Amino acid sequence: MTPFSYRRPASSMDASALAALKGHKLLGGGTNLVDLMRKGVEHPTTLVDVTALSSEIIEMEGGGLLIGAAARNSAVAAHPLVRAHYPMLSRAILAGASAQIRNMATVAGNLLQRTRCAYFNDPAASRCNKRQPGSGCDALEGFNRYHAILGGSPGCIATHPSDMCVALMALDAQIHLAGSAGTRIVPLADFYRLPGDSPHLETTMEIGELITAVEIPASAMGQRSAYRKVRDRASYAFALVSVAAGVSMQDGTIEDIRLAFGGIAPRPWRALQAEAALRGGPATPEAMAAAMDAELAVARPAAGNAFKVELLKRTTAAVLLELTGDRS
Repeated sequence: MTPFSYRRPASSMDASALAALKGHKLLGGGTNLVDLMRKGVEHPTTLVDVTALSSEIIEMEGGGLLIGAAARNSAVAAHPLVRAHYPMLSRAILAGASAQIRNMATVAGNLLQRTRCAYFNDPAASRCNKRQPGSGCDALEGFNRYHAILGGSPGCIATHPSDMCVALMALDAQIHLAGSAGTRIVPLADFYRLPGDSPHLETTMEIGELITAVEIPASAMGQRSAYRKVRDRASYAFALVSVAAGVSMQDGTIEDIRLAFGGIAPRPWRALQAEAALRGGPATPEAMAAAMDAELAVARPAAGNAFKVELLKRTTAAVLLELTGDRS
């Protein structure tokens, strides 16, 4: 075990200053970082405990929620406003881990968790460009059942592991950041990078920045929403595919729609092509199939995960038919 020191700053400004120092890592619930330290993937010299940051969940003027970075996942999932107005978010969090982990994990930590790719987690025997840039990617020709079919590159096909973030992507969430240059707000759609030729750069955060809150805007689709996760076993497993969807209907027509996928890309995947194809049209199986064909036209599955293309199509159709069916 590599020795490390521990700091607990009292403010986001103090935390930002510490986070900018070499070897310093921010610590929320520790459910991911501590695990990576045990595996020898992460070697921080100092852990900066940011659990003193806000954990409040506040209803904003005009609707919407502001969720503090240190809010526990279990508290978000159980919050009455989340359950009433954003059921897909509550269901996504409950699908994400064991109750013990949800009780420890924080919202900011969930946003920043690293991939669960087996090769990334095996520094002793595996090549990984995300862990060691330029070393290669063993997943390309290895066991890649859980890997990306969209958004990957010759340098990395690892998937983002979060369930919560898939729902947040569908809900147009925005990330509040603080650093030495001040504060800024970044749409979640612009927060994550695709791997390209630099898989080790995962977000658009600057050095020393930290997440202070997540903002979810008011949405007409929030209440008519769902999250479905398909996995290899019934509990505590990462998604093969997952679907977060919200719709608003008018006389049998899809007036508006939000659709995001998990388990299939290096970041939570917003299905903009499918949304555009379905918006303003009928809620029929034929329309849904055509929309998914458009979305997956650029899919590049690996040898071990080609099944994800059809699995994602069927899961999405099942979720959308459930949401657009007669609720009278």
